[in-house]
Amino acid sequence: MAGATTKKKAAKSAAKKTLVVVESPAKAKTIEKYLGRNYKVCASMGHLRDLPKSQFGIDTEHDFAPKYINIRGKGDLIKALKKDAKNAAKIYLASDPDREGEAIAWHLAYILGLNPADDCRIVFNEITKTAIKEAITQPQPINMARVDAQQARRILDRIVGYKLSPLLWRKVKKGLSAGRVQSVAVKMLCDREKEIENFKPKEYWTIDVKLKKNQTALPTAGITRMGENKVVRNADDLDNNNFVTLASETQTKKIAATVKKQNFTVTAVKNGQRKKSPAPPFTTSSLQQDASHKLNFTSKRTMMFAQQLYEGVALGAKGFVGLITYMRTDSVRIAETAQNAARAFIGETFGEKYLPAKAPVYQAKKKAQDAHEAIRPTDINLTPESIEQYLTKEQFKLYRLIWQRYAASQMTAALYDTLTVDVAGNDEYFCALKGSRRVFDGFLHVYAENNDDKQEKDVELPPLSVGDKLTLTDVLTEQHFTQPPPRYNDASIVKALEEKEIGRPSTYAPIIDTILVRGYVRRVEKTFRPTEIGRLVIAMLEEYFGDIVDVKFTAKMENELDKIADGQMDKNALLNEFYPPFEQELTKADEAIGQVELPVEYTGEMCEKCGRPMVVKLGRYGKFQACSGFPECRNAKPILKDTGAKCPKCGGAVIERRSKRGRTFYGCANYPECDFMSWDAPTGEICKICGAATFAHNVKNNEPLVYCIRDDCESRIDHPINKILAHGKKTTDTSAAKKTTATDDNKPMATEKAAATKTTRAAAKTATKAVPKKVAAKTKKTKTTAKKASSK
Repeated sequence: MAGATTKKKAAKSAAKKTLVVVESPAKAKTIEKYLGRNYKVCASMGHLRDLPKSQFGIDTEHDFAPKYINIRGKGDLIKALKKDAKNAAKIYLASDPDREGEAIAWHLAYILGLNPADDCRIVFNEITKTAIKEAITQPQPINMARVDAQQARRILDRIVGYKLSPLLWRKVKKGLSAGRVQSVAVKMLCDREKEIENFKPKEYWTIDVKLKKNQTALPTAGITRMGENKVVRNADDLDNNNFVTLASETQTKKIAATVKKQNFTVTAVKNGQRKKSPAPPFTTSSLQQDASHKLNFTSKRTMMFAQQLYEGVALGAKGFVGLITYMRTDSVRIAETAQNAARAFIGETFGEKYLPAKAPVYQAKKKAQDAHEAIRPTDINLTPESIEQYLTKEQFKLYRLIWQRYAASQMTAALYDTLTVDVAGNDEYFCALKGSRRVFDGFLHVYAENNDDKQEKDVELPPLSVGDKLTLTDVLTEQHFTQPPPRYNDASIVKALEEKEIGRPSTYAPIIDTILVRGYVRRVEKTFRPTEIGRLVIAMLEEYFGDIVDVKFTAKMENELDKIADGQMDKNALLNEFYPPFEQELTKADEAIGQVELPVEYTGEMCEKCGRPMVVKLGRYGKFQACSGFPECRNAKPILKDTGAKCPKCGGAVIERRSKRGRTFYGCANYPECDFMSWDAPTGEICKICGAATFAHNVKNNEPLVYCIRDDCESRIDHPINKILAHGKKTTDTSAAKKTTATDDNKPMATEKAAATKTTRAAAKTATKAVPKKVAAKTKKTKTTAKKASSK
């Protein structure tokens, strides 16, 4: 009997599967397919434990001990995971290979009763069969140094957020927040806006000459030197004492008159060769920057689609396949096996001439953690075109970008033959002619890093020798003004955050998303602009909490978090260094800051419901106008900007509107009675033929196309805008009573209306919270009475 029981237990034990816990269900499907029937793969759906939202949750008196609780709504999932763990022969925690993933594994170990010091953790950089199988054979303990680094970051952010935000609520208004990293990002945007506002343009002039040899015209050349003095030809040289500036039209015209009398001669001819080397494979930062430039993706969208490619996409009979390596990395390192596969593919597909003699090695930046590989395709043989049918449009675009960048990084440099010809006038006015011809495309065969690479054309020069006399055909003068620094966009803010060491690869997209959601900045025409409330909060933080918004201090904090992750520093040492001074500053600020009165901005309109003035309010979706009699009157509506143009359908005013995603479009003020809308902006000019408004359509790298908005106008015959508008035209209502416009459908108009409704609802919701309980009770009672009366 005892023997039978033992056999039964052994059989039962043998039937048990190994449990692998990952973060996402998509990833779970792919990994379970690779591991086979003896494994069960479940998803934790991210974090299962966290600090409580309703309380501070940090015991600052006892080594900053965090109070973790199970996240609300995850109870059933936790119960299911515990049940699976109880029936498992072995448990492996396979959350993402970064600090956040390490912390998730640590929390899972606590929930499932595992010892973090045991070999319960597996790590892989790509979701491929080889990588998964290899990870299973190399389990390891949970890396507590990385867990401590994540906890230290979380605790620091909790201290700043939960101690500083209530101060802003008390002194300014409810709903504001401050953050250790987000506030620095907002300050950078505010500082840039100040630079733009305070910018004073400087004037400078340049002189160019047109020359020819015999009857052959030469490229236009700029005067770069007068005697021993170099001449300013771009704004970067204006403050250089070694350069002479042509600062006025009078001075420039006088010199130009002298240049016209010159006899120009070739003084030197230099032949050379220039190499253009490929860029390294993508890191998180460079991927977000390139996706912004080339695909017009925000950082958030880029990371969302990259996550999908990493977790796996169903490729027909192949099933789910992880297409790229882990997308949160600061490394440019490539695994040797992947590099060998890439070299074999390039040699076979493009030819041996595209293969460098040795596999290229790229150097990571000085502060890079270098924990994972660069972002690359898991299998270079899966070309974008071969799997396009299985991907969404956005997934395909991003995968193609990653594939091309990686393939190019393993290819030879592009080669150019160059020719530089120095030319001098008899009074020592110098210029240079430059010729260039690409003799080998190299990596440019698959990937162009920027538009210059795509559009670069050979500049041919005729045969020239020292002593050749050139004929001057024209002298051109041009006025220039220095430009203010550009506003940050998705690409440039990520680049700036990386350069200043603010945040880490996994935090760039959340930082941008947070400051947009909080209403501290808004996205206008793809650039970020601080709002009034954002400026006010930053000004207050600068005055009383200088360290919180200090770039160098925040960068130092990030470096110390890196030290904790590397086991070189104790997390409590960092927290003890930060918290006491911060607490003192908080107390001083609370006593010193009085109640901040936000300025009231009147719109000039009167409320149509109660007759009181309308005022400007700031909501989640930007500015809107609301009745100053709030909460008695809850009238609210969008702020509409009149462009001065007239609607071609009904003659009403064309106003500027904003879609839910922040994109500007133009529609009739009589919407919804009139459904006219256009993505193109009115020019302010009228058509010379029919007198209707003209609009401008932006064309990349070219001048805007100006056209009459009336599609039956004679000026529109054979106009290139017709094809563009026809391509973008969609029909939203197929009924015969409604006709589609010549621009686009009404979707943006409807979206804008929905966004305005959301803003109004949000304003009403916020206002309801501010209403005293007695008033709220009275209002509720009145509504109930009215309801009963109507039912009777």
